[in-house]
Amino acid sequence: MHITVKSFCNFINLIILVEAMQKIYLFTTTILLFFMTYSYAQNIPYQSPPQVILDLVDAPNTPAVSLSPDKNFILLIDVPSLPPIEEVAEEELRIGGLRINPRTNGSSRASTFKGLAIKNISNAEEKRISGLPDKPRLENFSWSPDGQYIACTHTTEKDLELWVVDVSAYAAKKVCSGLNDAVYGLPYTWMGTRPMLLVKLVPDQRGDAPQAPGIPAGPVVQENAGGAAPVRTYQDLLKSPYDELLFEYYTSSQLVKIDVPGGHQEVLPIQGIITDFNVSPDGNFVLVERIKKPFSYIVPYYRFPQEVTIFDQNGLLIRQIADLPAAEKIPKGFNAVAEGPRSFGWRNDQPATVYWVEAQDGGDPKNEVPVRDQLFMLKAPFIGSPTPSIKFSLRYRGITWGDGKMAIGHEFWWSTRQEITSSWSPDVAEDTKQILYDRSYEDHYTDPGDFQTELNANGKSILLRDPENRLYLAGIGASPEGNRPFVDRYNPGDQSTERLWRSEAPYYEIPVKILDAEKGLMITRRESEDTPPNYFLRNWNSGDLQPITGFPNPYVMLSGVKKELVKYARNDGVELTGTLYLPPGYNQEKDGALPALMWAYPREYKSADAASQVRNSPYEFLRLSYGSPLFWVLRGYAIFDNFAMPIIGEGDEEPNETFVPQLVAGAQAAIDKIVEMGVADRERIGVGGHSYGAFMTANLLAHSDLFAAGIARSGAYNRTLTPFGFQSEERTYWEAPEIYNTMSPFMHADKIKEPILLIHGEADNNSGTFPIQSERFYAALKGHGATTRLVMLPHESHGYRARESILHMLWEMDQWLEKYVKKITPEQRSTLKTP
Repeated sequence: MHITVKSFCNFINLIILVEAMQKIYLFTTTILLFFMTYSYAQNIPYQSPPQVILDLVDAPNTPAVSLSPDKNFILLIDVPSLPPIEEVAEEELRIGGLRINPRTNGSSRASTFKGLAIKNISNAEEKRISGLPDKPRLENFSWSPDGQYIACTHTTEKDLELWVVDVSAYAAKKVCSGLNDAVYGLPYTWMGTRPMLLVKLVPDQRGDAPQAPGIPAGPVVQENAGGAAPVRTYQDLLKSPYDELLFEYYTSSQLVKIDVPGGHQEVLPIQGIITDFNVSPDGNFVLVERIKKPFSYIVPYYRFPQEVTIFDQNGLLIRQIADLPAAEKIPKGFNAVAEGPRSFGWRNDQPATVYWVEAQDGGDPKNEVPVRDQLFMLKAPFIGSPTPSIKFSLRYRGITWGDGKMAIGHEFWWSTRQEITSSWSPDVAEDTKQILYDRSYEDHYTDPGDFQTELNANGKSILLRDPENRLYLAGIGASPEGNRPFVDRYNPGDQSTERLWRSEAPYYEIPVKILDAEKGLMITRRESEDTPPNYFLRNWNSGDLQPITGFPNPYVMLSGVKKELVKYARNDGVELTGTLYLPPGYNQEKDGALPALMWAYPREYKSADAASQVRNSPYEFLRLSYGSPLFWVLRGYAIFDNFAMPIIGEGDEEPNETFVPQLVAGAQAAIDKIVEMGVADRERIGVGGHSYGAFMTANLLAHSDLFAAGIARSGAYNRTLTPFGFQSEERTYWEAPEIYNTMSPFMHADKIKEPILLIHGEADNNSGTFPIQSERFYAALKGHGATTRLVMLPHESHGYRARESILHMLWEMDQWLEKYVKKITPEQRSTLKTP
């Protein structure tokens, strides 16, 4: 055969081309396999967990309950199932620290309810409320002071409506539309004891929303001309002049009086960005807090400049109480506050006396002064100088009003965990302060409880007292045996207490409201390990117990789950507890050690004794939330939930000085205990947590080899991104760089060898846990070859809401646990549901 030179060259070129294509194919295949094995992005549809988990998610919700002011009725509020992603994904403005639905002018993250019923406490008669809108989305419930009406809001497709329930007729009707609920807080209030509402509405003739400029007019510039302005890391701040326009447009409102039930409206000449408004107990005056310009780009709306003003009930300006600048330069520290008046309110025991608090230490916790805060009061007609009242040696926390002879003041100090409870005579000019309790609020075992209240003639809460002027306390009753709620009678004369009632095993019973102290009548909420919470009428004198509600057990499928309060100790002697759950029918001798999931949230303490205290009850009903690890008890796992992870710093030592070794020691002790009990397989234990619990999880995987895998939801992993403090850490990054670096799992990503699942809401607005925390951490893990997976849930914030999001989260967690903790065989793994 004759072969020409040209043919031979073509043949050689063909061989070279084929070899090149083979090399390209092999190279491409290798790259694809590399990314398929180690790093790939997936756009998958929402998935659902196994049916046993799905059944728990879809269990019916128990109604919420609200007691009427006259104590004769309870309002039963139907709790809907999880909202669909379509609802959660509605348009949302994120401006000034707010999240606003521009279509309704309300909060875009509100939880709504779907139906109402009223139950008579005396005869247990229950009736549904008629006349409600179709497909109700109800919220913002409030009884009228006389108990004759219940107001609430309803979210429609285009705005927010006000509805009122006539209790005697068991019927509801719409009162008005166009409410402005963009700023957090109730968008209406009752005006004294009259059937009259003061409502915050969208201003008349507001016009269309501002349009975004096509071309910017110039750069956005911020400047600080000296003066320290340390602020925490906030989300959703204003960023441009256009944001300012939107903020002002959607938050501006006007106050309108509305007659109930007639519906007649009277517009008051009170407009602006109203953040709070309160009517005096006699109904004759309105205390209004309004934001003013200039707005801030570094703090949320509640630290913008504001003015506080008193108007009469017709909108006539009476007096300006305060004109405050932006709180951008508050000193550093958890007890730091702005200078000037703050914490405004009406005295509940007086017709019209306004009060507020002013810092006496410049708002700076570093200034050593004998008086930190002082209370001031101004009585109608609000002329002259305010009257100085009780002085607080710590930071003001609140007041429980009684009368002119007695009120209770509360103050605290963060760094020492100290709290002081005092009584004083508000109408006496002399210093009458008498300290009742001076204690550590970390010490739950010595918590005396809270002073109980009742409603006065104006419908305001004041101290509950009997004819002998004795007060009443109710508390959670923490003890080494677990929480045992109680009711005490307190004698102000000699400061003695008398125990009237205490919750008894095998029940966990909480006082809800004292109805008649002389007769010993109160409403309680009672539950046990296998009985859901229900409300009862209890007589502590006779011991009689009468059921008010009969809510069924929504988690029948969890019957047979074994629950145990487990006690153990850390290697330094700190006593710890956790709650262990074992699957139904589990037999240790037959089933042996189980795969386990441990779930926790670290907490800081200044005392080892306080850190060792038991903080729950062995008799609480097993209840679930979307974030609970208990779903997996039905998947064959031992669950060690809320196992104690105290971080202790006694004396001058800060807890975070030894954060990592304490964290590891706590986990080691917990694992040793459940392994010693024979219920957990040491080689098959996973750990997880949400938020600071996610931070804990990542640190445990970075600094120990205790766990098979981890699940971290909505966490923060690089503390240099929160340089002015985080969680309970007051120091800045520049004051304690070694603490920030040591505690940041991001800085130790190269040490994480165990599989870690990261889940985060892509719209997380919690301070410090913005989504970039998980994104950057995932990139660092991936860069060091870790086995990891990042799941970003669309439209979800720090807590997840949509049904699709929650089901997918549970599916991701279940897949991860089955693969890396339970460690099933390849044959079993092939049967797992995959996208």
